[in-house]
Amino acid sequence: MKIESVELKNMAVRTSQYPEDNKDEFLLVGRSNVGKSSFINTIISRKNFARTSSTPGKTQTLNFYLVNENFYLVDVPGYGYAQVNRDTQKKFGMMIEEYLKSRKNLKRVFLLVDFRHKPSEDDLLMYNFMKYYNLGVTIVATKYDKVGQKDRAKADKLLRESFDLKDGDNIVLFSSVTKKGKEEIYSIIKNCLQ
Repeated sequence: MKIESVELKNMAVRTSQYPEDNKDEFLLVGRSNVGKSSFINTIISRKNFARTSSTPGKTQTLNFYLVNENFYLVDVPGYGYAQVNRDTQKKFGMMIEEYLKSRKNLKRVFLLVDFRHKPSEDDLLMYNFMKYYNLGVTIVATKYDKVGQKDRAKADKLLRESFDLKDGDNIVLFSSVTKKGKEEIYSIIKNCLQ
């Protein structure tokens, strides 16, 4: 897949602010600090298009990135970050749920988890939440390059044992540094767009 153009089209907090052009959408969810911005920048082949931050919890809206005038990557606020107060977390949850209920053009969910750590309770809850809505999910294990060669098999086993993956769901090992997994993500997007 060649990335010709990218544009941050909409920043939304409610359905009336979503794009209305019915293009296919791919949802990105994950804990704060899991590397969603780096994932986006890798997928769209841009350095700092999606702002990476050392402060977790920066994304507070649903961000619709229009790629190749063809589909959207939809980035939502990260979960599980203690500095964001309960009310704000609840608001984020409602915002995401409202999106899930209303988007018929959502093709697939990319659930980002940190390959270095055992998936958290929040990660497992999010996976089950997506399955409640009958959505196809790809688990994207980020920061693969940060795990040493000898520890990778163990981390991979832990990851696969943690999720009770349903038919059609899969895991992609990913690194924004080495670009591992990038072509796999492109294949998944391409297959969904047909």
